[in-house]
This record gives sequence, C-alpha cells and structure tokens, in this order.
Amino acid sequence: MKPGVVTGAEYTELVAACKEGKYAMPAVNISGTNTINAVMEAAAQAKSDVIIQLSNGGAGFYAGKGLPSAHDGMVMGAVSAAQHVHLLAEHYGICVVLHTDHANRKLIPWIDSLIEQNAKYREAFGKPLFSSHMLDLSEEAPEANVATCKEYLAKLDAIDISLEIELGVTGGEEDGVGSDDISDSSKLYTTPEDVWYAYQELQGLGHFSVAAAFGNVHGVYKPGNVTLQPKILRDCQTHVAEKLGDGNANPCDFVFHGGSGSDEADIKEAIGYGVFKMNIDTDTQFAFSSGVYANMKQKPVAFEHQIDPNDGTPYKSFYDPRKCLRSGEESVVSRLQEAFEVLGSKGNSIAGA
Repeated sequence: MKPGVVTGAEYTELVAACKEGKYAMPAVNISGTNTINAVMEAAAQAKSDVIIQLSNGGAGFYAGKGLPSAHDGMVMGAVSAAQHVHLLAEHYGICVVLHTDHANRKLIPWIDSLIEQNAKYREAFGKPLFSSHMLDLSEEAPEANVATCKEYLAKLDAIDISLEIELGVTGGEEDGVGSDDISDSSKLYTTPEDVWYAYQELQGLGHFSVAAAFGNVHGVYKPGNVTLQPKILRDCQTHVAEKLGDGNANPCDFVFHGGSGSDEADIKEAIGYGVFKMNIDTDTQFAFSSGVYANMKQKPVAFEHQIDPNDGTPYKSFYDPRKCLRSGEESVVSRLQEAFEVLGSKGNSIAGA
C-alpha cells in the first residue's frame, strides 16, 4: 500500500491486516507538530503503521489557545493537524491512520463541522482528511447511544470515513470527557448483549470499530484500583460470532482505550480477541514532558539567566527551545519503540512503494 494517510477501503484493509497478523497499532494523542513528528519518526524507525489522533482539547491547543472561538479552534486545529500529516506521512514511509478521539453528546457539533471539512477535502483531493471519528456516548442508554451512532455512521461512510463507538465506560477523564471517579467499577465492563445489539444495528451501514470496556481506564492509577478482564472481549466476540454463524471467530473490530500502564500479558491477550488499536496517551504525555525536563536539568541556570550572572557566559545554546523540544520528541520515540514491540506491530507496516 502506498505510504501516507489511509482512508476508506485502505483503512479497512489495514485493520484486517492487524487482526490477521495478531498485532495492534498504538494510537497516540497529539497536541502539536512536535508530538506528530515524534510519532511518525517512531513509526518509521519501527517499520510499523501507526494511529495519530486528536482529542477536542488537543485540536484546540494545536490551533492556538488565543483563538477567540473555542469551537473554531477545535475544528481548525484538527484540520491543520490532519493537513500536516497528509503532507509528511508519505515521506516517513509508513501508513498513518488519522482519528479524532472521545466526542460525547456536547461535542457532536465538533464532529458535524469536521464532516463538512472532510467532504470539502475529499472533493478537492479524492480522499477525506480523517480515517475515522469517534462518538463516545457510553454514559447514555445503549438505545440512545446506538441510534445516534447509526445516524453518523451513514454520514461518515458516504465520505469514506469509519466510526468508532464506545460501549461501557472507560474510566478516568480525558479532555473533559468522563470522570476521574472510578469507584463504580460495574460501569467499566461491557456485556456481550450490548455488543451484539450495536453490531446488529450498525452492520451494513459502513465500517465501525468498538471501544468495549473491560476494566480499562484513562490515565495511570494505583495498582489494584481497576482489574483488566480481556476475556470480556473474548466473550463478546464469541457471542456475536455465534449469532452470525459465518465461521468468523473475531467479527468485531475492537479498540483498547486506556492502555497506559497495562500489563503486557493483558495487552497480548486483548489483541488475540480482535483488538487492532491501543491508546497510550498518558505514557506518551509523560515521555514528552520528562524528556523536556531532562534537558532543562542539564543546565538549570540557563533557564533563569540568559547570561551567567557570575562570569558572563551566554546560555543561548542551552535555552534554545528546539533543544528542549527535541529532547521531548526523542523521549516519545523511545517510549513508542516499547509500544510497537509489545503490540507486535514492529516490522509489520503494510506500506510499500
């Protein structure tokens, strides 16, 4: 497949390759060109395809916090980031999935605006800006959740975009969606019946993936607070497969939210049950910030004085922001090599000449 951003049939082909090869791609939330470039550099180094995604807050930050309209910032930031990836991904020699993360009911206007932007881009260039968008209506009743997802899947499929839905609640909070209160663990586990209900309603309308909750949580919490149960994904796949009766053991395309801090054994087990994507936002945020901090610690005085107060030594070469930001990028690249290895995607890029 030609390197670059994959959409439509190319995206579904990439998902199928992941499931057939028993590996998954890391999905990294970005906030600027530094994090975007670090993800693509890491993927090229690992010879792995990768998912770059934006939350509403990440998109707004990308556009600049000084924009007077928060909505316009979320839309234009997402568009600008996508255009950046479209311009450069091919040159990194890997396939990139572009995705927007958690959009609850109040953020649907963001998705509406992005649908318009995707349609304009597709008309001009033959493909949409994004590979997939997410609607996270998991805190609502399944009927309301799925009904809205049906409506939007039809809209997205018409412009060659996939839909990611969420069934069951991923614990923790991310950019205003969800809550840090994970005390009610009963909400953190999806039932096979809910997955089958959604599958029945959505099948035939376009490609969709499911963020099924199996105890996963955004962020990293004290061990013992939450217990991952990947076998829930197995039970969901078995239930849907039995209903369909077509011999496909893993009919659902599952995504793994809240992957940061997860045990390797749980990750590999989840991949065996049809997971093709794992989000690791928290770990990569920490990697970037800790890389910047490590650079600053080398000469702390340079970040307090442009010139040494004692001997007049100039410190411009130390406080040059490119030095700090590059250290952050390198730290993300290093952390993602671990992810590619654990997820099994290293060396499995389907990109070719």
